[in-house]
Amino acid sequence: MTRLTRAVRGLVTALAALLAVTASSATAQAEAGPGAPKDFVALSTVDPTIIQEMRYFTPHNFVGERIDGYEQPICILTRPAAQALHRAQLKLLRRGYTLKVYDCYRPQRAVNHFVRWAEDRDDQAMKGEFYPNVDKSRLFEDGYIAEKSGHSRGSTMDLTIVKLPARPTRPYHPGQPLVPCYAPKGERFPDNSVDMGTGFDCFDALAHTLDPRIQGEQRANRLLLKSTLEDLGFVNLAEEWWHFTYQPEPYPDTYFDFPVSWKSLVSGH
Repeated sequence: MTRLTRAVRGLVTALAALLAVTASSATAQAEAGPGAPKDFVALSTVDPTIIQEMRYFTPHNFVGERIDGYEQPICILTRPAAQALHRAQLKLLRRGYTLKVYDCYRPQRAVNHFVRWAEDRDDQAMKGEFYPNVDKSRLFEDGYIAEKSGHSRGSTMDLTIVKLPARPTRPYHPGQPLVPCYAPKGERFPDNSVDMGTGFDCFDALAHTLDPRIQGEQRANRLLLKSTLEDLGFVNLAEEWWHFTYQPEPYPDTYFDFPVSWKSLVSGH
Protein backbone atom coordinates (compact mmCIF):
# COMPACT_ATOMS: atom_id res chain seq x y z
CA MET A 1 0.00 0.00 0.00
CA THR A 2 1.44 3.35 -1.03
CA ARG A 3 1.71 6.30 1.28
CA LEU A 4 -0.90 8.13 -0.86
CA THR A 5 -3.34 5.19 -0.69
CA ARG A 6 -3.06 5.08 3.10
CA ALA A 7 -3.71 8.81 3.28
CA VAL A 8 -6.83 8.56 1.09
CA ARG A 9 -8.15 5.61 3.10
CA GLY A 10 -7.60 7.52 6.34
CA LEU A 11 -9.46 10.51 4.94
CA VAL A 12 -12.41 8.34 3.88
CA THR A 13 -12.55 6.74 7.33
CA ALA A 14 -12.51 10.15 9.02
CA LEU A 15 -15.29 11.43 6.76
CA ALA A 16 -17.42 8.35 7.48
CA ALA A 17 -17.02 8.87 11.22
CA LEU A 18 -17.94 12.54 10.87
CA LEU A 19 -21.07 11.69 8.88
CA ALA A 20 -22.11 9.13 11.50
CA VAL A 21 -21.77 11.66 14.28
CA THR A 22 -23.71 14.24 12.26
CA ALA A 23 -26.52 11.79 11.57
CA SER A 24 -26.68 10.81 15.23
CA SER A 25 -26.88 14.47 16.28
CA ALA A 26 -29.65 15.11 13.77
CA THR A 27 -31.67 12.22 15.17
CA ALA A 28 -31.32 13.47 18.75
CA GLN A 29 -32.29 16.97 17.67
CA ALA A 30 -35.40 15.65 15.93
CA GLU A 31 -36.57 14.09 19.18
CA ALA A 32 -35.94 17.17 21.32
CA GLY A 33 -36.71 19.87 18.76
CA PRO A 34 -39.73 22.18 18.59
CA GLY A 35 -41.74 20.14 16.11
CA ALA A 36 -43.73 16.95 16.53
CA PRO A 37 -43.15 13.93 14.28
CA LYS A 38 -45.54 13.67 11.35
CA ASP A 39 -47.64 10.94 12.94
CA PHE A 40 -48.61 13.12 15.92
CA VAL A 41 -52.03 14.76 15.57
CA ALA A 42 -54.43 17.00 17.46
CA LEU A 43 -57.20 14.77 18.80
CA SER A 44 -59.81 17.28 17.66
CA THR A 45 -58.87 16.65 14.02
CA VAL A 46 -59.58 12.95 14.47
CA ASP A 47 -62.61 13.24 16.75
CA PRO A 48 -64.01 16.70 17.54
CA THR A 49 -66.74 15.24 19.78
CA ILE A 50 -64.39 14.17 22.60
CA ILE A 51 -64.41 16.79 25.36
CA GLN A 52 -61.03 18.30 26.27
CA GLU A 53 -60.40 19.69 29.75
CA MET A 54 -56.64 20.05 29.71
CA ARG A 55 -55.87 20.45 33.40
CA TYR A 56 -52.13 21.18 33.13
CA PHE A 57 -52.84 24.27 31.01
CA THR A 58 -54.70 25.61 34.06
CA PRO A 59 -53.75 26.14 37.73
CA HIS A 60 -56.22 23.43 38.79
CA ASN A 61 -53.73 20.63 39.29
CA PHE A 62 -51.56 19.26 42.10
CA VAL A 63 -48.85 21.87 41.44
CA GLY A 64 -51.27 24.81 41.48
CA GLU A 65 -50.03 26.59 38.34
CA ARG A 66 -49.87 26.10 34.59
CA ILE A 67 -47.26 23.45 33.82
CA ASP A 68 -44.21 24.12 31.64
CA GLY A 69 -44.70 23.18 28.00
CA TYR A 70 -48.50 23.54 27.90
CA GLU A 71 -48.79 26.50 25.55
CA GLN A 72 -52.34 25.73 24.41
CA PRO A 73 -55.16 23.59 25.87
CA ILE A 74 -55.12 20.89 23.20
CA CYS A 75 -54.78 17.11 23.28
CA ILE A 76 -51.97 15.80 21.07
CA LEU A 77 -51.48 12.07 20.48
CA THR A 78 -49.87 9.69 18.04
CA ARG A 79 -52.29 9.04 15.20
CA PRO A 80 -52.89 5.35 16.08
CA ALA A 81 -53.80 6.29 19.66
CA ALA A 82 -56.13 9.08 18.50
CA GLN A 83 -57.84 6.79 15.99
CA ALA A 84 -58.36 4.09 18.64
CA LEU A 85 -59.79 6.72 20.99
CA HIS A 86 -62.20 7.73 18.20
CA ARG A 87 -63.41 4.13 17.95
CA ALA A 88 -63.97 4.06 21.72
CA GLN A 89 -65.93 7.31 21.47
CA LEU A 90 -68.26 5.84 18.86
CA LYS A 91 -69.06 2.95 21.19
CA LEU A 92 -69.78 5.27 24.12
CA LEU A 93 -71.86 7.73 22.10
CA ARG A 94 -74.25 4.90 21.24
CA ARG A 95 -74.76 4.40 24.99
CA GLY A 96 -75.35 8.07 25.76
CA TYR A 97 -71.83 8.95 26.96
CA THR A 98 -68.79 10.86 25.74
CA LEU A 99 -65.12 10.66 26.60
CA LYS A 100 -63.33 13.60 28.22
CA VAL A 101 -59.53 13.88 28.24
CA TYR A 102 -57.61 15.62 31.01
CA ASP A 103 -54.11 15.10 29.60
CA CYS A 104 -52.53 13.52 26.52
CA TYR A 105 -49.00 13.99 25.19
CA ARG A 106 -46.87 15.58 27.95
CA PRO A 107 -43.50 17.15 27.08
CA GLN A 108 -40.43 16.20 29.11
CA ARG A 109 -40.15 19.81 30.34
CA ALA A 110 -43.54 19.34 32.05
CA VAL A 111 -42.29 16.18 33.76
CA ASN A 112 -39.24 18.15 34.90
CA HIS A 113 -41.61 20.77 36.35
CA PHE A 114 -43.35 18.04 38.36
CA VAL A 115 -40.00 16.81 39.66
CA ARG A 116 -38.91 20.28 40.77
CA TRP A 117 -42.23 20.78 42.53
CA ALA A 118 -41.99 17.41 44.29
CA GLU A 119 -38.50 18.24 45.55
CA ASP A 120 -39.76 21.48 47.11
CA ARG A 121 -41.19 20.12 50.36
CA ASP A 122 -42.47 23.56 51.42
CA ASP A 123 -44.81 23.98 48.44
CA GLN A 124 -47.97 22.21 49.55
CA ALA A 125 -50.56 24.68 48.28
CA MET A 126 -52.75 21.98 46.67
CA LYS A 127 -52.28 19.23 49.26
CA GLY A 128 -55.81 19.61 50.61
CA GLU A 129 -57.33 18.41 47.34
CA PHE A 130 -54.85 16.18 45.57
CA TYR A 131 -52.75 14.41 48.23
CA PRO A 132 -54.31 15.02 51.67
CA ASN A 133 -53.16 11.67 53.09
CA VAL A 134 -49.72 11.46 51.45
CA ASP A 135 -46.59 13.03 52.90
CA LYS A 136 -44.93 14.98 50.09
CA SER A 137 -41.58 13.39 50.96
CA ARG A 138 -42.98 10.05 49.70
CA LEU A 139 -44.18 11.16 46.26
CA PHE A 140 -41.22 9.59 44.46
CA GLU A 141 -41.06 6.47 46.61
CA ASP A 142 -44.79 5.82 46.27
CA GLY A 143 -44.65 6.29 42.49
CA TYR A 144 -46.81 9.39 42.18
CA ILE A 145 -43.98 11.41 40.62
CA ALA A 146 -41.20 10.08 38.35
CA GLU A 147 -38.45 11.54 36.17
CA LYS A 148 -39.94 9.96 33.04
CA SER A 149 -43.57 9.61 31.97
CA GLY A 150 -45.22 7.40 29.38
CA HIS A 151 -47.22 10.49 28.38
CA SER A 152 -44.07 11.88 26.76
CA ARG A 153 -44.09 9.01 24.26
CA GLY A 154 -47.38 10.26 22.82
CA SER A 155 -49.73 7.30 23.20
CA THR A 156 -50.84 7.71 26.82
CA MET A 157 -53.79 9.78 27.97
CA ASP A 158 -55.78 10.56 31.14
CA LEU A 159 -59.52 10.51 30.63
CA THR A 160 -62.99 9.90 32.01
CA ILE A 161 -66.61 9.49 30.88
CA VAL A 162 -69.32 12.16 30.80
CA LYS A 163 -73.05 11.46 30.60
CA LEU A 164 -74.77 13.23 27.70
CA PRO A 165 -75.89 15.94 27.42
CA ALA A 166 -72.65 17.24 28.92
CA ARG A 167 -72.96 20.12 31.33
CA PRO A 168 -70.10 22.61 31.68
CA THR A 169 -67.76 22.24 34.66
CA ARG A 170 -67.55 25.23 36.98
CA PRO A 171 -64.19 26.97 36.54
CA TYR A 172 -61.55 26.68 39.25
CA HIS A 173 -60.54 29.89 41.01
CA PRO A 174 -57.08 29.86 42.68
CA GLY A 175 -57.30 30.27 46.42
CA GLN A 176 -60.73 28.72 46.80
CA PRO A 177 -61.20 26.22 49.66
CA LEU A 178 -59.88 22.76 48.79
CA VAL A 179 -61.81 19.54 49.36
CA PRO A 180 -60.16 16.08 49.37
CA CYS A 181 -60.26 14.38 45.96
CA TYR A 182 -61.83 11.28 47.53
CA ALA A 183 -64.72 13.16 49.18
CA PRO A 184 -68.26 12.31 48.00
CA LYS A 185 -68.97 13.63 44.50
CA GLY A 186 -71.28 16.34 45.79
CA GLU A 187 -68.56 17.71 48.05
CA ARG A 188 -65.33 17.55 46.02
CA PHE A 189 -64.50 19.92 43.18
CA PRO A 190 -67.35 19.65 40.65
CA ASP A 191 -66.67 17.70 37.48
CA ASN A 192 -69.24 16.97 34.80
CA SER A 193 -68.00 13.37 34.55
CA VAL A 194 -69.75 10.34 35.97
CA ASP A 195 -68.82 9.45 39.56
CA MET A 196 -65.55 7.49 39.54
CA GLY A 197 -65.12 7.51 43.32
CA THR A 198 -62.29 10.06 43.27
CA GLY A 199 -61.35 13.08 41.23
CA PHE A 200 -58.66 13.08 38.56
CA ASP A 201 -55.04 13.02 39.79
CA CYS A 202 -56.04 11.88 43.25
CA PHE A 203 -52.87 10.68 45.01
CA ASP A 204 -54.57 8.01 47.08
CA ALA A 205 -55.06 4.24 47.01
CA LEU A 206 -58.78 4.85 46.40
CA ALA A 207 -57.78 5.91 42.88
CA HIS A 208 -56.49 2.39 42.14
CA THR A 209 -58.80 1.16 39.39
CA LEU A 210 -59.97 -1.98 41.20
CA ASP A 211 -59.68 -0.80 44.82
CA PRO A 212 -62.19 -3.03 46.67
CA ARG A 213 -63.62 -0.07 48.59
CA ILE A 214 -65.01 1.34 45.35
CA GLN A 215 -68.31 -0.41 44.73
CA GLY A 216 -71.73 0.08 43.16
CA GLU A 217 -72.17 2.80 40.53
CA GLN A 218 -68.62 4.11 40.99
CA ARG A 219 -67.11 0.71 40.26
CA ALA A 220 -69.46 0.19 37.31
CA ASN A 221 -68.34 3.51 35.83
CA ARG A 222 -64.67 2.60 36.17
CA LEU A 223 -65.27 -0.77 34.56
CA LEU A 224 -67.20 0.81 31.69
CA LEU A 225 -64.22 3.05 30.90
CA LYS A 226 -61.75 0.20 31.37
CA SER A 227 -63.58 -2.41 29.29
CA THR A 228 -64.40 0.01 26.47
CA LEU A 229 -60.78 1.04 26.07
CA GLU A 230 -59.19 -2.36 26.66
CA ASP A 231 -61.31 -3.87 23.88
CA LEU A 232 -59.56 -1.47 21.50
CA GLY A 233 -55.95 -2.04 22.54
CA PHE A 234 -55.53 0.26 25.54
CA VAL A 235 -53.85 -0.82 28.77
CA ASN A 236 -54.85 0.70 32.09
CA LEU A 237 -52.38 1.67 34.81
CA ALA A 238 -53.71 -0.19 37.84
CA GLU A 239 -52.89 2.67 40.23
CA GLU A 240 -54.88 5.29 38.28
CA TRP A 241 -58.39 4.64 36.98
CA TRP A 242 -57.97 7.50 34.43
CA HIS A 243 -54.60 6.47 32.90
CA PHE A 244 -54.48 4.43 29.66
CA THR A 245 -51.81 3.67 27.05
CA TYR A 246 -52.53 2.54 23.50
CA GLN A 247 -50.42 -0.43 22.42
CA PRO A 248 -48.39 -1.15 20.45
CA GLU A 249 -46.83 2.28 20.95
CA PRO A 250 -45.20 3.83 17.87
CA TYR A 251 -42.47 5.32 20.11
CA PRO A 252 -41.98 2.93 23.04
CA ASP A 253 -38.52 4.25 23.94
CA THR A 254 -38.65 7.93 22.95
CA TYR A 255 -39.52 10.78 25.32
CA PHE A 256 -40.39 13.91 23.34
CA ASP A 257 -40.12 17.51 24.51
CA PHE A 258 -41.89 19.65 21.90
CA PRO A 259 -44.48 22.05 23.43
CA VAL A 260 -48.20 21.31 23.50
CA SER A 261 -49.30 23.71 20.76
CA TRP A 262 -50.66 23.84 17.23
CA LYS A 263 -47.33 25.30 16.16
CA SER A 264 -45.54 22.08 17.19
CA LEU A 265 -47.76 20.09 14.84
CA VAL A 266 -47.33 22.51 11.94
CA SER A 267 -43.56 22.86 12.29
CA GLY A 268 -43.14 19.10 12.62
CA HIS A 269 -45.23 18.35 9.57
